[in-house]
Amino acid sequence: MANADMNKMMKDMMGSFPVDTKAMQEAFKTQAALAEKFSKVVLEAAEKSTEVSTKWTKTTLAKVGDISTVKEDPADYTKAMTDFASSSAESSAEHMAAFAEIAKRVQMETVELMLAAGKDMSEDASAAVKKATTDATAAVKKATTAASSASK
Repeated sequence: MANADMNKMMKDMMGSFPVDTKAMQEAFKTQAALAEKFSKVVLEAAEKSTEVSTKWTKTTLAKVGDISTVKEDPADYTKAMTDFASSSAESSAEHMAAFAEIAKRVQMETVELMLAAGKDMSEDASAAVKKATTDATAAVKKATTAASSASK
């Protein structure tokens, strides 16, 4: 019996608090949209990184093919290895710069998303607080009116 009374009391108490489910739904939608935008940034970066990596691998394999061919003069092997090392260093610098550009773009887009999200969340929070304040004030007035009517 006491358990039933406690459950009723909890239901009544929770029913007294104004809950705006629409605000919860909007917050969820906002968070889901933000997650979608972040996912898009990450997937684009992964795609571009894969392209750079694939290009780098193809370039390197083509150069390895050049040094693995039979040479007439033993000095040609040394020249081929020197050319390979030189072009590999140049290729490495180019591809690392491409990776750096991808990282820079991801960083800029992430900062933009975070700033936009902060602005949106601030606006949503402000609206939710205003509504909660209005609802709480109305509930207090209703409770005060009911209490004063009951005491008469």
